[in-house]
Amino acid sequence: MDTPENPPASSTEPEPAPAERRPRLRTVGQVWDEVRRRGWRDNLLRYGSHAGLILVIVLGVLAVRRGLIALPERPTMAAAAAAPSESSESTPAPGELLSVSDLPEFAAGGPVYDFGIERETDVHTVVPSRPRMEIVKYVVQKGDTLFGIADKFSLKPETILWGNWLELDGDPHTLQPGQELSILPVDGALHVWSAGESLEGVATFYRVASTDILEWPGNNLDFEIDVTNPGIEEGVALVIPSGQRDAPTWKSPRITRANPASAKILGPGACSAVSDGPIGSGSFAWPTASTWISGYNYSPGIHPAIDLGGSVGSGIFAADSGVVVYSGWNDWGYGYVVVIDHGNGWQTLYAHLSTINAGCGQAVFTGQAIGGMGCTGNCSGPHLHFEMMNDSYGKVNPLDFLP
Repeated sequence: MDTPENPPASSTEPEPAPAERRPRLRTVGQVWDEVRRRGWRDNLLRYGSHAGLILVIVLGVLAVRRGLIALPERPTMAAAAAAPSESSESTPAPGELLSVSDLPEFAAGGPVYDFGIERETDVHTVVPSRPRMEIVKYVVQKGDTLFGIADKFSLKPETILWGNWLELDGDPHTLQPGQELSILPVDGALHVWSAGESLEGVATFYRVASTDILEWPGNNLDFEIDVTNPGIEEGVALVIPSGQRDAPTWKSPRITRANPASAKILGPGACSAVSDGPIGSGSFAWPTASTWISGYNYSPGIHPAIDLGGSVGSGIFAADSGVVVYSGWNDWGYGYVVVIDHGNGWQTLYAHLSTINAGCGQAVFTGQAIGGMGCTGNCSGPHLHFEMMNDSYGKVNPLDFLP
């Protein structure tokens, strides 16, 4: 009989936990709803797909290594070459030479392999372009300009002028149909060797190094040449890569009021004496009613002026006030010319005139008629060749100073 002093032996089965302490089991649907509620759905799907792909790759590699999956064998070039031909009756011994009869029959197209890069027959041969080394000749056509010819040969316009300095007399206006020009292979100048010259002196004149002339392959010069006495035969034409020349200043030099007779080298238009005259304002007006470029634009070293188009007889006007220091014919291709000195460091030149209305020493004022447009001298059509010169800057682009 159980008494308080002798409690009953404890049972081996534990007493059930209270209902509030038992873990509550969830279904798969409830778990998925909880995942979506917490925003884990997208991450779980992404990581799960990655893990599944990795698992498939790992299982595939293990299956190949254990021989559960066999990959198809692909022939190698060595195996194809070593494979006996069906038409071969015997294999030659090492070192034995084959006769024509021992060779396998030709199969059109040759063996076809399913690997590597196949060769294809292409009858078209691509020959890389090579730089031109020689001087070529070009006959000037009607309508050609220095700029147009330069574009045809991918050269700078000044290269055409500097490569034909004597033929063009240093003036692009002398370009005429039928002339034969030398076209250089590179931009630069052409020099015809004269007796007594030194390579150093020629290089200095064209503002290049003597090695530039020596190393140009088309010149065929010996590297061991004496640059002071090179012994080059007179009359040999040398290409001066990157060589430069200055525009001829004797055609339109600075003519001062104090000594206008210094321009007598230009021709009979030189003035003997000039009295003082008005001083220009420094602001310039257009010398023609038309303001469009016809022929050549301003180009340093080639054409230090602008050519303004129009018709024969169109009025030519003083661009600023001053005094005439040259009036008449120019022997260097400019035809009839008027030069005005403005007394403030500026001077303007008007060339190829058909008529002249302002004589030596005459005072002129802005907008006053000084002549008519023409095509005298070296000219291919009526226009005004207009130059502006400053004592500080030399010849400048008139378009930078006209309104």
